[in-house]
Amino acid sequence: MKKQNEKEIRNIGDITSANNESRKVEGYALVFNTESEDLGFYETISQSAINEETIRKSDVMCLLDHSKNRGILARSRYGKGSLKLSIDEKGLKYEFDAPRTSLGDELLEMLRRGDINQSSFAFSVATDGDKWEKRDNKYYRTITKIERLFDVSPVYTPAYTSTSVGCRNFDDFKKKIEYIEQLEKEIQDLNFEIK
Repeated sequence: MKKQNEKEIRNIGDITSANNESRKVEGYALVFNTESEDLGFYETISQSAINEETIRKSDVMCLLDHSKNRGILARSRYGKGSLKLSIDEKGLKYEFDAPRTSLGDELLEMLRRGDINQSSFAFSVATDGDKWEKRDNKYYRTITKIERLFDVSPVYTPAYTSTSVGCRNFDDFKKKIEYIEQLEKEIQDLNFEIK
């Protein structure tokens, strides 16, 4: 079972290509303070979760559909390279010129046709870099610190997928909440019997 600080993948942002003549591709790999779809829990990434230091300590590839097997579209090695990453009030933005390769041409064609219009990113959460809570019988996770970025990816099918680290953290949190709720119930039962 994986531990915190291991890779997770989320599909969040939009992606665009400027026009039919341009090879420039840009999009948001992640958007701050936006609640995810149901992952078994709901997730939000705080604006303070990522900064320039995160980019400078990450080797980030731009992949098509998270697949290294097909090659890379662009790369930011510790903040430098063909993939430009920037942080603004909305989220983590990425930009690159699609390479003059079959993969670059495929991406541009799929963008122009509208077959691809969303982005995704792979990341790891820092130790103590998330907070869990339960409200109205639903579980919520707020990511407060991303340790590293692994890739940003234009994706065909937006499906929120997480590795077992998210599930393990969620399961641990859920077990604690269930234990506390059971204790509270037992205390209430004892109080009722005493009266």
